[in-house]
Amino acid sequence: MTSKHGKIEERDNMGEIIADVLQSVPYLLNMRSNHIWIDYDQDGDVLYVSFRKPQHADDSKLNENVITHYSGDQIAGITIIGAKKYAGAAL
Repeated sequence: MTSKHGKIEERDNMGEIIADVLQSVPYLLNMRSNHIWIDYDQDGDVLYVSFRKPQHADDSKLNENVITHYSGDQIAGITIIGAKKYAGAAL
């Protein structure tokens, strides 16, 4: 997990890391999957959320800047292009 300040290793305060994760707990528990993998490409501002590893999508649908990847009739993952605009004041 990286922060708005860069790589996690660069953080001086472990309390900040824990606070960030704890703030995410309600959202993570509300997800409809018990397994979630998250990758963020900071240079491209692209967030990848996978519900299966490997994802093995056989279909994808683009809606504005969100790509939903499907495996059969189930969502295998989501790619969000321009992810920072969805973070709002959190950044």
